[in-house]
Amino acid sequence: MALSRQDIDALATHLESAELEVRDVTKITDDYPQMDWADAYDIQEEIRRRKEARGHKTVGLKAGLTSFAKMKQMGVDSPVFGFVSDYMAQPEGGEIDTRTLIHPKVEAEICIVTKAPLRGPGCHIGAVMAAIDFVIPAVEIIDSRYRDFKFDLKSVIADNTSAARFVVGGRSRAVEELDLRTLGVVLEKNGQIVSMAAGAAVLGHPATAVAMLANHLGQRGQEIPAGTFIMTGGVTEAIPVSAGDSVTVRFQDLGSVAMRFI
Repeated sequence: MALSRQDIDALATHLESAELEVRDVTKITDDYPQMDWADAYDIQEEIRRRKEARGHKTVGLKAGLTSFAKMKQMGVDSPVFGFVSDYMAQPEGGEIDTRTLIHPKVEAEICIVTKAPLRGPGCHIGAVMAAIDFVIPAVEIIDSRYRDFKFDLKSVIADNTSAARFVVGGRSRAVEELDLRTLGVVLEKNGQIVSMAAGAAVLGHPATAVAMLANHLGQRGQEIPAGTFIMTGGVTEAIPVSAGDSVTVRFQDLGSVAMRFI
């Protein structure tokens, strides 16, 4: 740990205030270049603690940066991980107020809910598959607090991996009924197809992201409890949205998830 507890608390306040006040900031490593990976996750954990202290429930976990090509480009060997809070959940088919967001983008997500705890180190895809209760589709609305979406990895981890809103929809299915690698996803914006992908875009298999999450938490002395909702990472690239846009994402065998931005 390179930062003091005082620094971590101050940066958590700085980043969460930017979220709540809907204003952008410059990446925090500009002022704290010595910050390490543990510091970044400690800042995120302090943001989570503050939200929970104000009465918000943490309702799920998320993985980001789940494309091998992107990880290689950024010089890292693991995705980034964050959490989602109750107030971030939005109703399927509903309206999302862009005035509460800085510069939102949407990503299609294959999500799972666990029926057994997962612990690292040494968690692998087989353990994850055995622990999945069901699979359900979602759309994540990410909204980096950093100006022009410009950041490095440590800064984005501290900013809770750009978590902002999410919409769960479609229908849940047992994992045995699906092939998560070949499961197709089509993202439409204002009636036009803007992105198509398959589950293999997430680390070759979405369950790999969950195994990496369990191993990451294991290093921090934590685990994934039974009953945890996990967004495994963007299947599609992130598509910018603004007021007036409608988004529908169609998932093979899982139905669709839709929303409007106002």
